[in-house]
This record gives sequence, structure tokens and C-alpha cells, in this order.
Amino acid sequence: METKLTLRLNKRVIDMAKDYAHNHNISLSKMVESYLESITKQKAVATEISPLVESLSGVIKLDENFNYRKDYSNHLAEKYK
Repeated sequence: METKLTLRLNKRVIDMAKDYAHNHNISLSKMVESYLESITKQKAVATEISPLVESLSGVIKLDENFNYRKDYSNHLAEKYK
């Protein structure tokens, strides 16, 4: 079932999108539909947590001030000395 949607966008953005759609032989409506479908699918996949991961959640308690990026950076520096 298709439904009409009205969007208010900057004219420059609309013009660029129309040019892009024309150059790729796709309708602007199809392009927007594909984009919206792709971002909503990614979000749904990203939120799925396996039972194993769920069971491991909270197993390790770290200090609030723990800087995992700095720790990993130190690990890599040590590894590649």
C-alpha cells in the first residue's frame, strides 16, 4: 500500500536530490523510500541482542573513570614496540 507524504526541505537540498535521482535513473520518491527503509532496518538489527550476550551483560564491573580508549591505545603501543 502506498501513501502520500509531504516533506518540507531546503530548496537547495531538494534540487540536489532531484539531480542525484535523475542521474541514477530513480525517482525521488523511491530514493527517499529506500533510504528510510535502510536506516530503519539497520536500527532494528543493531538492537537485537543474543541470549549469550544478554547473559554476559554486567559481568565485569569497571571504575567510572576507566578510559577504555586510553587503555586500548596503551595495549597497542606495548604490542607493537
